[in-house]
Order: sequence, then C-alpha cells, then structure tokens
Amino acid sequence: MEKPIDEEDAMTVTLLNPEGLPKPDVYRQMAVATGSRLVFLAGQVARDADGGKVGEGDFAAQVEQCYLNIGTALAEVGGSFDDVAKLTIYVVDWSPEKLPLLGEGVGRAAAKLGVDPVKPITLLGVAALGEPDLLVEVEATAVLA
Repeated sequence: MEKPIDEEDAMTVTLLNPEGLPKPDVYRQMAVATGSRLVFLAGQVARDADGGKVGEGDFAAQVEQCYLNIGTALAEVGGSFDDVAKLTIYVVDWSPEKLPLLGEGVGRAAAKLGVDPVKPITLLGVAALGEPDLLVEVEATAVLA
C-alpha cells in the first residue's frame, strides 16, 4: 500500500505512515513532496462551474463535489488529485456518525477522478461555513513537478 521514497519516482508526492505512528486505513500520516511548484487551493465547496448549488442537504454529494472541484482546479495548472499533499476538511456540526457519508462522497469522487483519495488530512468540526447550505469545505495543498 505504501511505497518507499525513491528519488527516481516520477510522482511528486509520496504518502507514508511512518513507523511508530498509527497506520489508519482512510488517510496517511505524512506526504513527502519532491516537486518544485506548490499549489495552495482555496477551500472548495459544493458549487458547480456556474456557482450553482450541488447536493443541498446531502453531505456525501457535497463532499464528492468538493473533491471533484479540487481535481478540476489542479487540471487547470497541469496537475491532478494525485499531486495533493495535504487536505483540510471542515465539516459543519461534525459527529462520528458522518464518517460513512464522508467516505461515500470521497469514494464516488475518487472513482470519477480515477485516483486514490487517501491523503494526509486534518478534519475539523466547525459551527458554520460561508453560506448556510454548505455542509463541508475542503482545502488542498498540492506539489507539481
């Protein structure tokens, strides 16, 4: 599942679970970047290209749209979701019961993007986001060659 750091590797981001730390299934503890361009993407929300609402009231659909938006943004600068080194996920009124829906949305986006979505993440429960219909926002940092 994990691959060792290899200078010859074409990927700009290598994901690891270092020895001595827990090895979660749904994310990695660390990303080692070897590329030369950093991309800091603003938090993505459940909006389509025209700014229309996506998945109103549907947490999994909103997560999916956030991830798809990240993939779209990175494609614009010659990257892909595979170049993501770190995600920060903000969830309104987080509770552990939302975890399966988070996984569902991530899984659907990963299938559409054709990528492994497992990245280092920080998940934060928040009281509210910028607009009342938003249930989740996902911010990304990527490294491109």
